[in-house]
Amino acid sequence: MKNIISNFAVFEGVDGSGTSTQLSLLKERLTKAGLDEGKFFLTFEPAQNPVGLLIRSALKKNIELRPQTLARLFAADRAEHLYAGGGIVERCARGELVVCDRYILSSLVYQGIECGDELPHSLNSSFPAPELLIYLDVDSEVAQRRLQNRPLREIYEQSDFQFLVRKKYLSLLDECRTDGTCVEVIDASQEAEKVADEVWRALSILPIFKTEPPRSGRCEPSWR
Repeated sequence: MKNIISNFAVFEGVDGSGTSTQLSLLKERLTKAGLDEGKFFLTFEPAQNPVGLLIRSALKKNIELRPQTLARLFAADRAEHLYAGGGIVERCARGELVVCDRYILSSLVYQGIECGDELPHSLNSSFPAPELLIYLDVDSEVAQRRLQNRPLREIYEQSDFQFLVRKKYLSLLDECRTDGTCVEVIDASQEAEKVADEVWRALSILPIFKTEPPRSGRCEPSWR
């Protein structure tokens, strides 16, 4: 079982599943709920650091990198995101809620497809796991329809590749549970506001909300 970071949640899903939309809706909801902005940090990977910006350039096809190089860059970006000053570990340690759009599982899925499982697993094996993983599940065909209006497709946003992405995500969720992470699967084909309601209910198990024990059948938070 991995080291678990309390009050750390991540969104995962195929491209077009709505992870960015849900992060935006969550910010609105946290603000309306009266949670001070100093008590939560909503972020994403690749992060806003030099390594992350290099990765984004590759994703947008501005530069060409070997899949193995990209896998190593994702891991380097994640290390900075976690451990640099003001990073995820520091913020969670002082009691902030941190929600990240994509984390380790994205590397195991995307780079696992491109490079094989060994490299991304070895690069990410020492990183701590989130307390909660919210997987936004949507059929790859539905996701592709959502991507049609994007002016520029990134390197992974192709239907054949995304079919493999969803299949691999679903195959790895039990591995995340074994690591000690609470995994919630949400039907992301619903309207965005309905998905946001389910996201909110999933997050309610985290210690920052100081809720009662969850209903039978839901994940037990690791801090109990």
